[in-house]
Amino acid sequence: MIKNLDHLVLTVTDIERTKAFYCEILGMIYEEFGEGRRALIFGQSKINLHLAGHEFEPKAHLAKPGTADLCFIIEGELAEMQARLVAAGIAILEGPVARTGARGPITSIYVRDPDLNLIELSVSDG
Repeated sequence: MIKNLDHLVLTVTDIERTKAFYCEILGMIYEEFGEGRRALIFGQSKINLHLAGHEFEPKAHLAKPGTADLCFIIEGELAEMQARLVAAGIAILEGPVARTGARGPITSIYVRDPDLNLIELSVSDG
């Protein structure tokens, strides 16, 4: 039986742009490990970063930038996150809107990261 998600992998076109978005805007922590590997740490999970064209093996069958659709539960108020995104010049695509998360009702806003992955930022309503 599955207990929790440890990590996932994003294939990206520019490590530094990705690092800036996820760390400076969303508050994740950047880490380098192993032999040239990179990750973004948050909560009890991480996102490993693979540079497009230089992915680590084994990899997904179609490892391409811009193919992810991710939802993150944030700490704090959604309005604060929305203001932070707007101040950084990041367009809000949709929201706030009511959605259903893994553990119940959430309220979400949607943005795109530097590779155009869809990023849903949410607060728990329960």
